[in-house]
Amino acid sequence: MKLNNLLLPVALALIAAFATTGCKHGLNGQLTDVPGQRLRAPAPAPNDWNTKPLTTQNPQPIVASPIPNLPPAVATPAAPIPTTTTWELADMLQDPEKLAAYTVHFKFDSAIVQDSEQANVASVGQALSANPAAKLLIEGNCDERGTEEYNRSLGERRALALREALAKIGIDPLRIRTISYGKDKPVDPGHDQAAWAKNRRGQFVYCTPKSPIQ
Repeated sequence: MKLNNLLLPVALALIAAFATTGCKHGLNGQLTDVPGQRLRAPAPAPNDWNTKPLTTQNPQPIVASPIPNLPPAVATPAAPIPTTTTWELADMLQDPEKLAAYTVHFKFDSAIVQDSEQANVASVGQALSANPAAKLLIEGNCDERGTEEYNRSLGERRALALREALAKIGIDPLRIRTISYGKDKPVDPGHDQAAWAKNRRGQFVYCTPKSPIQ
């Protein structure tokens, strides 16, 4: 009877101790809320630089600083865009006779430079190449048939075709101006096929700069 009285308090004390430990850590070892005690925060992650104290075994990451005394970067300027110079007929002396022998003629209702006319185009190109300061005015003309508006357009196409032909042999097209007279400037006033063939033409006017005193 006395032995039972002594063992009973010991057993109760062990049960109480076991119950206290189970409540603090729970069945799976996690923290639980025990009245009168404060929950402990979980330990910081091994790589958590914001919460882990700075020690020699746990240095902060090194951030590279800019190298001093370097000259500032200078942007390379873009190459200048070349500009083309223009010229005006009013600033030129016009000589329609110098190249008159090289007049190019066209077929009816056509702006195609025929192969038979390429020699005249080449001669005009040689004259321009001999004087880099010289310019050229090309006049497009038509025969009397057709409307005024249509012939004006056809004369312009003929003048442009001759400018393109000169460009193909190396003449800068910026040296060339074109104009169309349509059917307004016939060289032959006749009204037959022979007259019309003469009037379907492209004429070259040789232009040189006026002297400063003029």
